[in-house]
Amino acid sequence: MRGEACSACARLAAYRAENCVRHPHYHNAPVPAFGPGQARLLIVGLAPGLHGANRTGRPFTGDHAGRLLYTTLHAHGFADRPESLAADDDLRLIDCRITNAVRCVPPANRPLPVEVRTCNAHLARELAQQPTHGVILALGAIAHAAVLRALGASPARHPFVHGARHGLPDGRLLFDSYHCSRYNTQTGRLTPAMFDAVFAEIRRHLEGRDARGHHPARRPAQP
Repeated sequence: MRGEACSACARLAAYRAENCVRHPHYHNAPVPAFGPGQARLLIVGLAPGLHGANRTGRPFTGDHAGRLLYTTLHAHGFADRPESLAADDDLRLIDCRITNAVRCVPPANRPLPVEVRTCNAHLARELAQQPTHGVILALGAIAHAAVLRALGASPARHPFVHGARHGLPDGRLLFDSYHCSRYNTQTGRLTPAMFDAVFAEIRRHLEGRDARGHHPARRPAQP
């Protein structure tokens, strides 16, 4: 299940080569986005997990992080089933697309800042094909910053806060959530109820049922 090669980041290319030897049946290549190109909701994660997306070739598939994500997507009508098992399991996303700030698996699940910057052109292309009235969900501060960089928006004007909703210069909305990683969910930093609330607000926005009758940018107070 091999994909395209990329040598733009020497460290990531070397790590992929190591994993081709250790795990020859893994995808071991840049992981492409998943979902319809014109989806109104674009979810941006951090990077493929070694035994998750790097193994299966589909974002958030095959490891702990995807369990909560796909269950929640299904609960809010963005997926036709609550579990993503493999890239060929016929799961269908509905008006939703998933990508990452970095497309290649990084050592210890930690991409370097230079690797995030190098991969930003790929994210910019994903954002360019999204409808102008779309919504972006950043899972974690690094994904949040990568989205702002790709759109040329000011980080100072749009700080990452879980549950925040930012109005971007081009009219789109950027929602923030803590990443649905095993660490965040097991420590209680992100609970299923917290994650569900973010998607409920996104669904309300997309259906035009904002209680105030419009869609203003809103930031919750810092705890």
